[in-house]
Amino acid sequence: MMTSMQVESMAADDWPAVREIYAQGIATGNATFEKNPPEHDAWDRGHLASCRLVAREGNEVVGWAALTPVSGRCVYAGVAEVSVYVRESARGRGVGLSLLSALVEESEKTGIWTLQAGIFPENAASIAIHHKAGFRIVGTREKLGCMDGRWRDVVLMERRSKVV
Repeated sequence: MMTSMQVESMAADDWPAVREIYAQGIATGNATFEKNPPEHDAWDRGHLASCRLVAREGNEVVGWAALTPVSGRCVYAGVAEVSVYVRESARGRGVGLSLLSALVEESEKTGIWTLQAGIFPENAASIAIHHKAGFRIVGTREKLGCMDGRWRDVVLMERRSKVV
């Protein structure tokens, strides 16, 4: 675990670094079905205004985490999907788990009772950090989407808050 890393709220001027880290995740082919990072307005509209975090080492953003609502229906107001991305040069150093743990804590402060994550089975590191943060595997959604001519499975993980 890094000692000089700080997790804090995402600021508007963090967007270029957030977008760059998102692009690095996309490039792995195992982080998302997305092909390109969105422009800020689209990303902003798609994510909850609360629970947007960055990890910093000094002045450098080395990772980010945010929540997306799973539905516009009021009954699902406390259910959100997790996104956690780590800069390529910072992977394997505890950034992802630090961000996810902080995101869990922040989400509970805002009344979120269930967090879910859809993770490609090949992304073993992401599955591992979600387990460490209290998520469980609900199941595997087989051939959920086609990416580059290949059908991809997605492991569905969730965490039910014990305090909300």
